[in-house]
Amino acid sequence: MSSTTQLLRFITAGSVDDGKSTLIGRLLHDSKSIFEDQFSAISKTSAKRGMATVDFSLLTDGLQAEREQGITIDVAYRYFATPRRKFIIGDTPGHEQYTRNMVTAASTANLVVILVDARKGVLVQTRRHTYLASLVGIPHIVLAVNKMDMVDYSQARFSEICAEYLKFAAQLGLTDITCIPLSALVGDMLVERGDNLDWYQGTTLMNLLENIVIDYDVNTTDFRYPVQWVCRPQTEEYHDFRGFMGRIEAGEIAVGDEITVLPSGRTSRVKEIVTYDGKLQRAYAPQSVALTLEDEIDISRGDMFVSGGVAPKVAKEFEAMLCWLSETPLDQNRKYLIKHTTRTAKCLFSGIAYRVDVNTLEQHAAATLNMNDIARVAMKVQQPLVFDSYTTDRATGSFIVIDEATNNTVAAGMIA
Repeated sequence: MSSTTQLLRFITAGSVDDGKSTLIGRLLHDSKSIFEDQFSAISKTSAKRGMATVDFSLLTDGLQAEREQGITIDVAYRYFATPRRKFIIGDTPGHEQYTRNMVTAASTANLVVILVDARKGVLVQTRRHTYLASLVGIPHIVLAVNKMDMVDYSQARFSEICAEYLKFAAQLGLTDITCIPLSALVGDMLVERGDNLDWYQGTTLMNLLENIVIDYDVNTTDFRYPVQWVCRPQTEEYHDFRGFMGRIEAGEIAVGDEITVLPSGRTSRVKEIVTYDGKLQRAYAPQSVALTLEDEIDISRGDMFVSGGVAPKVAKEFEAMLCWLSETPLDQNRKYLIKHTTRTAKCLFSGIAYRVDVNTLEQHAAATLNMNDIARVAMKVQQPLVFDSYTTDRATGSFIVIDEATNNTVAAGMIA
């Protein structure tokens, strides 16, 4: 397998008992991505429980408490690969009280598989997870209508569920949606097509995961490069080297291109692009590189190089959608720390516009935020931030909030 094989991050979401963990377990088994001893262990556990078939959900519900309750509590990550692509799977909880866990996992995902029980159809939890997926900007959505074996593989039932879901998704502005009927228990339409869904002419889930195009999930036109570290090697060979290290979060850059350093507004040109493997003439997101400039400019960690396309905003005040992660409620009378790209600064919450009911999508007034709450807030920061809207660039439009007393991450935000 090539070291440059593309990586796809995806999560599963859905109501309790929709079969998320079973789907992932079956996907891993049918793609031959688990070891014999793992399969033997879950087979023995399934037999002890008196089950007639292997319980593939045991591959992902790794915590003992989850197994005892039969639910997924925390996000369980699994890694596997095929000749076409590498995968990171996040199995997210279905319960409302674990909203923060899903938001955390979804923030880096390219794709979400939303499971629906064919017997129950689109539920409140289905709408909630779809809203959260749209909130964190997941580009690709798969509606997996599971347990088709429980409704005699009815094409009419599948079409009914898809129509209802697509109508709701359109209200959120979601367009890239693929509907797939399947049975995680039997294995139909996961890796192999099976014998029971001949009427469905679409792709299997694995084939979609291997071939879906994710090259344009990042902003390819606006160059964004937050400076992480100023590199001065202090060696005889590199005594004059002054490079600015970081990861390209969007766009591309080439030797000779003009860049602007924000927030100062100074300009220069790229002299060299340096990596551990040598020098490059051009680099792209999400490569980590060191850039040297033709001019001596005062640059430090937290500054951002930008070029071309639409310029980002530079401001000390902005509005954002916020997911509160902490058990301690938000206190608008105290200061917090905000970490945005590579810059950390003190911040204040200047107001809460509304809190979103994630089940009904209704907006309510709020004086504070509790754990798992999602709200639109206004913020003020001590130092200017260089940012884009989250819909334009997930990397430069997102941030976390830190309690400076405990150093705990208390919130995650998406700039409006």
